[in-house]
Formats: sequence, structure tokens, C-alpha cells
Amino acid sequence: MSTESPARAVSYLPGFTTLATETDDVALPVLGTLPEWLTGELIRNGPARFEAGAQAYRHWFDGQAMLHRFAFGDGEIRYTNRFLDTPGERAAKAGRIEYSEFATDPCRSIFARYVTRFTGGTEFSGNAGVNVVPMDGGMAALTEVPIAVRFDPETLATVGINDYRDSLDGQVTTAHPHQAPGTGDLINYVLRFGRHSEYLVYRQRPGTMTRELIASIPDAQPGYLHSFGITEDYVVLAVFPFVVNPLSLLLHGKPFIENYRWRPELGTKFVVIRLSDGSVRGTYQAEPFFAFHHVNAYVEGNELVVDASSYTDASVIDALYLDHLRAGDPIPKPVPTRYRMDLDGATVRSEPLSQLAFELPGIAYGSHNGRAYQYAYGVGCRNTGASTGQDFFNQLVKLDVTDRTERVWHEAGCYPGEPVFVPAPGGDGEDDGVVLSVVLDSTGGHSFVLVLDAGTWQEIARADVPHPIPFGFHGHYLSGGTA
Repeated sequence: MSTESPARAVSYLPGFTTLATETDDVALPVLGTLPEWLTGELIRNGPARFEAGAQAYRHWFDGQAMLHRFAFGDGEIRYTNRFLDTPGERAAKAGRIEYSEFATDPCRSIFARYVTRFTGGTEFSGNAGVNVVPMDGGMAALTEVPIAVRFDPETLATVGINDYRDSLDGQVTTAHPHQAPGTGDLINYVLRFGRHSEYLVYRQRPGTMTRELIASIPDAQPGYLHSFGITEDYVVLAVFPFVVNPLSLLLHGKPFIENYRWRPELGTKFVVIRLSDGSVRGTYQAEPFFAFHHVNAYVEGNELVVDASSYTDASVIDALYLDHLRAGDPIPKPVPTRYRMDLDGATVRSEPLSQLAFELPGIAYGSHNGRAYQYAYGVGCRNTGASTGQDFFNQLVKLDVTDRTERVWHEAGCYPGEPVFVPAPGGDGEDDGVVLSVVLDSTGGHSFVLVLDAGTWQEIARADVPHPIPFGFHGHYLSGGTA
């Protein structure tokens, strides 16, 4: 660990500090001029409560979920934030950690752990703090267990659990369902642990809570998959060698993620599944790597192209424990990487798309998800070494994956969150629109919402929030109140 000045090491500390204040529909002062067509809501999700009385959550992913709404219209921005009303949040607010999270476990018995993890029992925190998506005619907050917490997108009030109306069961899922290109069906999977664990890939048609099984993929050593890829014809599971023996989840008495082990000798396998009938098109072997996020995937001729923000191993999960983050310890560098596989072959070729750190990626999703594309947007860090160093993610990056060039937005003391691309009405390009990001200003002691012209990558407006917003994960823009 570097011994540089403590001031630099903790400059982003408000991003990992509890925000207890809830705000209801306040107007934010706008500096600059918003596009007249920008009418809708950016809804963000992420952790905002990191303690429960004298107890503390251990990992960034464990904090209790808070929703943030930025409403755009008539040249104004209005802001609301509210905790997701869940059993875990209610217990934490009362000073207790009563439910297991990603890397925090309140030391319950093996029997209680069995009930929760393997039988779908009712002992769950409901802490859906990773993503938000349109679902069943409304909006739902998601996490990595198969629950969907419905909320009102206008007030952010929690409505309740969206119950799935099917018999599909499993213990783990992703908070990153994809909309199938062409149909709008939500595609995702649940992982069912057992002697013969299975990835159950499913389709959820618009306006329903019924999941239809597409494919069952057995795996004796299931991996931790935070996301997956999709094309017009295929679902792509990248199974990294960060794997678990399901019995460990019952017997070892450790928090969920601490049961996983890095096994580089297994390599990474890409399992490619046909959306049409669930058959496996092929399994392709690649070098060991790890990723939280896929950028995009598409077919080019007879090759499948998969882009991801890749790490050399899974040590980034340890780096995201709160004590490491608050101490300014280095974070492994995510490299945007392209993986190519001949669909009639068996191996995978890889190459970096940039040497800049690149995480929380986004694209012009509505027009280019699952299709060939040119631009990706992400967060990065000015440190170009082996890690992000002590200054966390401090810049926004626009990456041209065709000519491998980058544009960067950076401001001293500022830490941007996931960039969300919003297309201009009638726009004819992947960067014809704006990019929105919620930025922590460590110098000013508050956050602001930033509006960049996606084409020029220049700031056109910002609006200060009256307090710092803890670092979140993912968001969704509703254009004029529709997805």
C-alpha cells in the first residue's frame, strides 16, 4: 500500500459513508443549459446505510439500498431519494444486522442458513441494491438473489415484492437481466445449487411475472457470474474460475462470497446457448480472468464477439471490502477486453480495447444491445498502472471500440458514477444524445448530476445535490416516464 498523504487516501470517503437523510422532490440549481428534449427520470440504485447501531457491514455490496430520482423537464432537475423499505433496512435502522448479505453474516445457525440459501425460505433481507429495471408494468429493484422489489418511480415508495408466478427455483441470479434484441423479453438465469447445480436460463415476457425456462446448464463447480452477454441469437455465460462447492455454503459458516475460491487452472469457459430452443451452440475455453460486467456481445460472420471489463483474477472482490476502500488501498485495474471465438471452433482469442481502466460500462442499449457497435461509456481512473491506486474511479471515459481511441472527462476531486446514455429523439448515431452521471465532489462536500454531450464529450450542464451521495451501482433512464 502506498504511504502518500492521508488527505488523498480518504478524499472520496463520503462515497462510503452512510446517508441517513431522505429528500422529497427538491429543485436543484442548474448550471448550464439542458436540452429541451431531455424529459424523463434517471433512477439510481446503490448502498447508503453501512452501519446498524454498533455493527457495521463489511463490504461495499452489503450496504442497505437507497433509490435516487433525478427528474428532468422544462430545463429543470428535481431530486428525490428514499431507502428501499425492506426487512434488512428496517432492522438496520433499528440498530441490528439480522440478515445475511454478500459478505456479512450475522452468525445464524447452519439450519437457518440452509433455510435461506437452499429452500427459498422467507428469511431474506430484501436488500435489492444493485440495479433497477422496468418489470411487470412498473419498476423493480434487483440484487443477486431472485427477488424483485417493486417501487413507485414517481415517489420511490416501496410497493412490495414482485412474486414470480412460476415454479422456477434457485438461490442466485444476476441483477443484470437483458432485453432480448427484437422482442424486449427479459432474459436472465437463476443458479440452483445442489449435488448437480444448474444455471436455469429463462425468458420473462413484457408485462408478466412468469419466467419460461429456455435452458438448463449443469455445472459441478458453479462460478460467480455478476452478469452475462446476449446477442440477437444467443445467451453467453462466461463462467470464470471463481467457483464454489455448494456444500460450503451450508457447512463453513462464512458469508456467501467467502465460500468461493479462485481456481485459475480451470480457465474461463464461454457457454453459448441458442435463444430459439435452448440448445448449446458450443462451449469455448479461454484463459482465466474475472469480470463483473459485460460491455456488449454480437456475432460477426461466424465469430462471436464478447467485450467485458476484465480483471486478471477475482482479487477485486477483496479490494472492495469497506475497510480497504476507506484506507485507500489499491484496486485492481479493469481492462476493457475483446474475446473472439469461432462458433465452429473451441478456443478464444483476446485483446485489450484500451489501456485505460474501464468499469460500469454502458452503450446505446436500445439500438445496439446484442449488435455490432462503436461506442462504450464507463468510469475510469487517471492512474494507468496495474491498479487504480488510492484515488478510486475519478474520470468518465468514452471508448471507441472500432478505432480504439478514448475521450475523457475529469475534474480534480470528483468521482463519477456509472454513465447512462440517453439518445436524442430522432438521433441517428450511438453518441447522438447525452450521458448522465452522478458525481461526488469531494472538495465541495456534495454530489452533482453531470450532463455531457455524448458526441463532443463536453459538459453542457450540472446540478448540485445538497449532500454527498454514496457511490452507487446502476441506474435506468425513463424517457417521459416510459422505459
